[in-house]
Amino acid sequence: MSTNPSGHGPWPEGYARVVLDTVDSTMAEAARRARDIERPTWIMATTQTAARGRRGRKWVVPEGNLNATLIFRPEATAAEAAKRSFLAANALYQALAIYISADELALKWPNDVLLSGGKVAGILLESSGQGPYVDWLSIGIGVNLRHIPDGVDDANFAPTSLLAAGGEDVSPKDFLSTLADAYATQEAKLARLGFDRIREDWLSKAARLGEVITARTGREDVTGTFDSIDHDGNLVLITGTGPRAISAADVFF
Repeated sequence: MSTNPSGHGPWPEGYARVVLDTVDSTMAEAARRARDIERPTWIMATTQTAARGRRGRKWVVPEGNLNATLIFRPEATAAEAAKRSFLAANALYQALAIYISADELALKWPNDVLLSGGKVAGILLESSGQGPYVDWLSIGIGVNLRHIPDGVDDANFAPTSLLAAGGEDVSPKDFLSTLADAYATQEAKLARLGFDRIREDWLSKAARLGEVITARTGREDVTGTFDSIDHDGNLVLITGTGPRAISAADVFF
């Protein structure tokens, strides 16, 4: 285990890093360490034995891909903390664009990154807190760097990998350094310019903006023109009955 980043590119000031060989999931490990963290900490594992994605879906993570979670204590309500998914998506886009043409990348609401139309990365947020502010926030990130996961039969968008799509072969540790630096920049931008700037940056990279898409909420399918995301991060569709703001859904196109 290493807690001192060295030899893997620039590392943002004020952030710690923990590298593990094997763990059930970096999200679970982050929750176990939540009480003891003194500064924002990235937890990375070479192998995960029980990784998961949104809504409890299995997340397959072959060795050579990135498995990492950032845990920290933002001064934020649960709703404000949830907006960090857009910071993470922007940071992932910037990090991946170092290793492959940005023209091949797009951001899919609410928390996926597409590469040549396939899913290359996913984001999962968890938080805990009883009062008006969260006690801690974890941002889990999985990136298919070298391998396309096998056995992903229920994916709405077929998985791909950076290497399979013609990108550079980058190690998980090196990619994490690039990603951590990009994420720190997003936090600085949020503090200085507010969420509106984060939102604008995300929209500039959004998949199918201005086109007809379908959002499946669990209760209904809503089809309309992808107009925007609002100031709370909701998906805004223009439907036959007017604008609809959707807080949580799976998106299809």
